Amino acid sequence: MIYLDNNATTKLDPQALAEMLPFFTEQYANAAATHVYGLMATDALENARQQVADLIHATPNEIVFTSGSSEAISLAINGISALKKHSNPHIITVQTEHKAVLNTCEYLEKQGVEVTYLPVQLDGILDENIFKNAFKPNTVLACVMLANNETGVLQDIQKLAMITHQNSVLFMTDATQAIGKIPVDVAALGIDLMPMAAHKFHGPKGVGALFVKKGIQLEPLIHGGNQERGRRSGTSNVPGVVGMGVAASILTKNGLNTVEIKQNRDFLELELLKIEGTKLNGNSENRLPNTTNICFEGCDSAAMMLALGQIAVSNGSACTAATILPSHVLMAMGLSEADAFASLRFSLSRFTTWQEIEETALSVRRVVKQLRAR
Repeated sequence: MIYLDNNATTKLDPQALAEMLPFFTEQYANAAATHVYGLMATDALENARQQVADLIHATPNEIVFTSGSSEAISLAINGISALKKHSNPHIITVQTEHKAVLNTCEYLEKQGVEVTYLPVQLDGILDENIFKNAFKPNTVLACVMLANNETGVLQDIQKLAMITHQNSVLFMTDATQAIGKIPVDVAALGIDLMPMAAHKFHGPKGVGALFVKKGIQLEPLIHGGNQERGRRSGTSNVPGVVGMGVAASILTKNGLNTVEIKQNRDFLELELLKIEGTKLNGNSENRLPNTTNICFEGCDSAAMMLALGQIAVSNGSACTAATILPSHVLMAMGLSEADAFASLRFSLSRFTTWQEIEETALSVRRVVKQLRAR
């Protein structure tokens, strides 16, 4: 397998797996238990909390562990106290957000919450002036993702957060695709709420976290045993949290290794754009170093994926892979349905090799030629 679908999920780092295993087989106590073994599990949980906090320059008590980004997003949007206190709350978000944000907002619309879905420019960047003009007296939250999962396009989060705070509104950014690929400093960026998922940066699936800036009150979605300081009840997933902590600590200690990843991405992109009738989707500069999204005009992306066989790529978000609709991200950027259906995402990781990139470039060229000859 040549795996170039790392924006969907990443390989679990062997070191993370090794440190998780004892919490399945030997140190399996419930972290809520008060005996010595439960306290050992609690220590492991709090160590991981510190590791995740260190990665994003937060404090441990600002980290709430969840089952993943989708839950963290739902907790962030549904849980802000202003949503309950305001008689007619208004939320600002963007048309190219992940479905976890968009679907949560659509749900809240049915509950009477007003939501504004902002358009993006052709390169996927949000116009700052459009954002400025979207605020209303009843706005309680603005949600703009840091890095788009399909195109890798980066928004100027620091500036957007500043504008939001000038309007006395909370700012959430979905950093699920950004963590582990670019440096993220929540204090420097001015972030109030930030979801993330371990499996996007070589941690395990089924565990994530929500950064909640000190002083922000959240109403829990899940009630029960008062875990996570009352913000998210439920038996703690100690092995998963430990794995997330280890994955975070590896990035903190070793750095992001983006130079080699970007070199591999750039070579692949250059080779693919040599194919006639291809174009890059999204801004070529302000984007993740591991991601390229390319339109192969006249080709069906699903047919390309099938023909590529053991090379794993994507034609959209993994969370919407079961649908037959064109990518909502690409459509919001102005692509036609035909071009959206002809686009593929290639996303690399630190485990991607130069040989895999060379083989992929040759295979894609061959497949495009075959499909266009039909």
